[in-house]
This record gives sequence, C-alpha cells and structure tokens, in this order.
Amino acid sequence: MAKKVAVLAVNPVNGCGLFQYLEAFFENGISYKVYAVSDSKEIKTNSGITLLADDVIANLKGHEEEFDALVFSCGDAVPVFAQHAGEPYNVTLFEVIKAFTEKGKMMIGHCAAAMMFDMAGVTKGKKLAVHPLAKPAITLGEATDADSEIDGNFYTAKEENHIWTMMPEMIKALKE
Repeated sequence: MAKKVAVLAVNPVNGCGLFQYLEAFFENGISYKVYAVSDSKEIKTNSGITLLADDVIANLKGHEEEFDALVFSCGDAVPVFAQHAGEPYNVTLFEVIKAFTEKGKMMIGHCAAAMMFDMAGVTKGKKLAVHPLAKPAITLGEATDADSEIDGNFYTAKEENHIWTMMPEMIKALKE
C-alpha cells in the first residue's frame, strides 16, 4: 500500500519543484496533503501564482503519525528566512521536521531543504545534496556536490532541476 506524504510549501514556494512532487505523487497513486509554512493557506509561487494549500503547518504538528514521509518544497522564502525565523509557523516548521525525523519518516526535499533539515538538527552524519549557495550552512550533515543523495531515510536534490535524479527511488520507497 502506498504511503501518505505531508508536503510543506513555503511562501513563496518554487512552483517548479512543488509541482514535480505533486504530479509524481498523483500519477503514482501516492496520497499527499500540502501544508503552507505560513499562517494562511493562501501562498504564492516564486512566479506570483496564488495557490491554496490544503492546510497550514500549525495543523500538521501532532499529526506526524498520519504520514510516512515529509517533503520540504523549497522556494524564495528561504533566502529571507532569517528575517522571519521567529514567526510561529517557522518555529513549528522545525518542530515538525524534528518530529518526523524522530519517528524515522522519509525526509525529502530539494534546494535548501537539506539546510533546513540541518538547521533542525536532524542530519548528523547524513550525505545531503543542497543548493551550492546553501552548502556552507550544512554543519551536521555532509553537503555534497551530487545532483541528489539518498542516505537512509533522507532524499535530497541539489535544486528543482535535479529532483528527477532521485524521483525513481523516492517513488519506489513510497510505494512499498
């Protein structure tokens, strides 16, 4: 039976990356729910398209057992993250990442996802593909130059143009 995935979408989210995950899940019969990392379900893509997420991240907290995997869909919100790190939704973001990791769930993401996982303190000893600009921020895991890395339950891609390099293995694991 296919697994269920919680997809986190920052505001603004990289639509190209987000839609690659959603299309792959849909086409493979993998159930998912999109959570806005925001205080509103209405978010935008980095190209200005308005999206309505299924819910907000605050309502995911405490429901980690309902999902088998967590996807962090990166976007233009990450470069200015420090300006909003104290917002309740960003505090909840790290709590959710930690909870999913502590439960051994699949952790999936591209671009700066590995950096966010690392900032949450959950990547010790893991090989991580990460956007070249975020590579110096990796302190617990091992940032690589690979297009993608699969290390245990962590599936990371350097950027949205490399998600496809991990997609077959990710989909296979989600369908087991």
